[in-house]
Amino acid sequence: MISRNFRTSLMLGVASVGAAAGLIAASPAMAQDAPQESARRESPTINPGDIIVTARRTEERLQDVPISITVFNQEQLNNRNVVSAADLATSTPSLSANTNFGSQNSSFAIRGFVQDLGTAPSVGVYFADVVAPRGASNGLPSGDGAGPGAFFDLQNVQVLKGPQGTLFGRNTTGGAVLLVPNRPTDTFEGYVSGSIGNYDMRRVQAVLNVPLSDTFKVRLGVDRMKRDGYLHNNSGVGPKDFNDVDYVAARLSVIADLTPDLENYMIATYSRSDTHGDAQKLIAADPAYSLGHFASEQLTPGSPNYQGSGFYDFAQDLQDPRSLLTVWQIINTTTWHASDTLTIKNVASYGQLTDTFRNPIFGTAFETPAIAQIGIPSYRFGFASSQPLPGRHTADESTFTEEFQIQGRSSNDKLNWQTGAYLEAVEPLSLVGSKSPVIQSCANSAALAASQCYDVLSFLSTLAGGSSAPAGAINTTAGRTSFHNVGLYAQATYKFTDQFKLTGGFRYTWDRENNTSVQTTTITGFPFSLPTFQPLPAGPIFTSCTYPDAPVQDPSAENGCRRDLKQKSSAPTWLIDFDYTPTQDILVYAKYARGYRAGGIAPNVTASFATFDPEKVDAFEIGTKTSWHGSMPGNFNVAGFYNKFADQQLQVGFNANPCQSTDAAGNCISAPVSPTAAPVNAGKSRIWGIEVDASISPFQGLLLQAGYTYLNTKLTSAKTFSLDPGSPYVLSGTYLVGDPLALSPKNKVTISGTYTLPLPDSVGKVSFGLTYTHTDKMLANTGNRFYAGCNGTANQNMPNCQPGAVSDPATVAYIQSLTFLQPTDLLNVNVNWDNIAGTPIDAGFFASNVTNEKYYSFFPGLSTGTGFETASVGAPRMYGFTLKYHFGG
Repeated sequence: MISRNFRTSLMLGVASVGAAAGLIAASPAMAQDAPQESARRESPTINPGDIIVTARRTEERLQDVPISITVFNQEQLNNRNVVSAADLATSTPSLSANTNFGSQNSSFAIRGFVQDLGTAPSVGVYFADVVAPRGASNGLPSGDGAGPGAFFDLQNVQVLKGPQGTLFGRNTTGGAVLLVPNRPTDTFEGYVSGSIGNYDMRRVQAVLNVPLSDTFKVRLGVDRMKRDGYLHNNSGVGPKDFNDVDYVAARLSVIADLTPDLENYMIATYSRSDTHGDAQKLIAADPAYSLGHFASEQLTPGSPNYQGSGFYDFAQDLQDPRSLLTVWQIINTTTWHASDTLTIKNVASYGQLTDTFRNPIFGTAFETPAIAQIGIPSYRFGFASSQPLPGRHTADESTFTEEFQIQGRSSNDKLNWQTGAYLEAVEPLSLVGSKSPVIQSCANSAALAASQCYDVLSFLSTLAGGSSAPAGAINTTAGRTSFHNVGLYAQATYKFTDQFKLTGGFRYTWDRENNTSVQTTTITGFPFSLPTFQPLPAGPIFTSCTYPDAPVQDPSAENGCRRDLKQKSSAPTWLIDFDYTPTQDILVYAKYARGYRAGGIAPNVTASFATFDPEKVDAFEIGTKTSWHGSMPGNFNVAGFYNKFADQQLQVGFNANPCQSTDAAGNCISAPVSPTAAPVNAGKSRIWGIEVDASISPFQGLLLQAGYTYLNTKLTSAKTFSLDPGSPYVLSGTYLVGDPLALSPKNKVTISGTYTLPLPDSVGKVSFGLTYTHTDKMLANTGNRFYAGCNGTANQNMPNCQPGAVSDPATVAYIQSLTFLQPTDLLNVNVNWDNIAGTPIDAGFFASNVTNEKYYSFFPGLSTGTGFETASVGAPRMYGFTLKYHFGG
């Protein structure tokens, strides 16, 4: 109902804005005072060249804001070749990206605050003051981030560190990333640019800004990029490359000055990304343990399914993988300057996100041996994959937000305040779901849709006189998820003197999540004819409910296997900040903030872990911001922080229970479920560290910039977890007291330098730039360190080990080491020649990861249940050339 009403009101609103703009355009005398009004409202402390941020929902100088912030303008983003969330994280101290499910579904982590599978974001992503659309997908992440095409035609990107829940829409404990688009201006201008690069990269961008009148301005932008993937699939099945790029993004912005004091700013955005998807590659296997035998074949030169020797070689078993993500959003901001001291603003948005995710995820293409004596051929099968439910998407959600805000100040400028109300409603547009085979040999997606897959391993085990129990299954999930968030907030700053200020803020938030899902497990077999053992057409044997807590356990009954889950939470958050500015160029501040992140639902695990509670953080920070001018201008900003977590939401991995039951001979029967993960309220932790941002221009033409973060994280208490009796899962590893938090490197430093040659304007502007980033090792998972392998003892309570099987100690040690991601040192370079020979033509060269460092960006921690481990692979050296023509201005 909200969506229908909003769409109707939005159309009426846009129509009325257009009509009003037409009337005002016909009366130009009314608009002539607008620049004077705008100038009268501008802060006198903002000067040309200052970096302007909107961290407190109003325009301020970066150096005046008591928040640790890293800011990149569009030129800096281009020079660093930032086209995705993972690229932004590489260049930003304190910021990391979780790439477990691909670059376009990456989530951010700041200061140890991580968004895990199933949790609300710990770092909010906002475009034009509006939170990114959600994409609940019943088990896989989607939405909530900076998707394809987000990083073009921007005024800047602001990374705010620490809890920002007082003023921003959703409550977040880690911080916020603000994408600020370029607004339409009163100048006819634009540009067209084209780029080419390695991996057959092609990119075209175009922006046109047209002031149709003094009171009506339009800006239109398009970004189209395509690039081959850098992972090479050597299985002979499916596409040859993964981790590719193929998107189109478009943006329309309209500003209508309805009166000198009333402005309407509308933005419509659209993006569509259609790729093979990102995949992980197999990197380690123990042939003595579980599926490690088949995985080791994939790593062995000369084997039929060898994945290759190159770092970017891998193998997978899907014929038609695809990652199709479509997002559109309309944002309408109406601002009324009711007086010199009072501004009223309304920000409304509506968007839709649709995701179709068919992906091998773990990059496996296992193969059974042929048995020539009885005519049994070899069969290829994958460990586990994610595929959409036939005829459905994996995510299909609408997001509606409404925020009403009042800003004011006293006539003597002693008091500045703002208050507002926030509503967010996320509703499913359709039933979504996935059908995922686990240790199944499926000919193609059509065979999977009909559950016509073979359980080859069970058949081979039976032939060998072993257990005839199912080795795998097909897991099906279908459901709907909705979110509702309401918040009321107020914040005020009182200036005791020109040097001393006190800021206080308070917010109360109510959050609700509802999920309805049906999850079934289908057992298949291996029908064959005698005496030839030739396989017969495959088909399902029986289907059961995956989770025993579903009220109706008959899948064929009405509401069979259905689970209805809900989670409500509410909490206050607040901020107290004290500022001291002895001079205009020095700011000293101290603040305390309470942060809160809503609880939620994990529908893909058993009852005792299906819901989790909110987490809370008390954040303390002191800092200073210093600027200086003269012949060597620069700035030096430093912040120290200490955070105390309670009921922290941390990720725990769940692997298939290798001995959920036993057969008549006492052989263990493994649960036929795929590995998953879910958040739990694991305990308490503390985080402290230091952040530094600095820049200096030693002489004209040279600019040096540096950012550094020292981050010390530690889990100070941890809860003990136990699973339900008969659970299909076992914990793959848990956090221990003393553990660091995931994706939290102790040291991260970014150093960049740009030198502009002293050339006359008739030649143009030529600059050279370098950016170096070092990231320390960081925790990726808690599971691999518990891997023990097999020791040859029959009664070792290790059903994944056969009697007499012994693991190689070196292999066990290597798998255990895959708990931490290793340090990286990445170098980017860029060369730009703007206004070539005085013409409106720019040329540039860019390269990222110049040294072609080979590194992994994530380990999922599969080993304790599978005997092997996979990894997300970091991007290799990327380079390209850009030619740009700009006009107007």
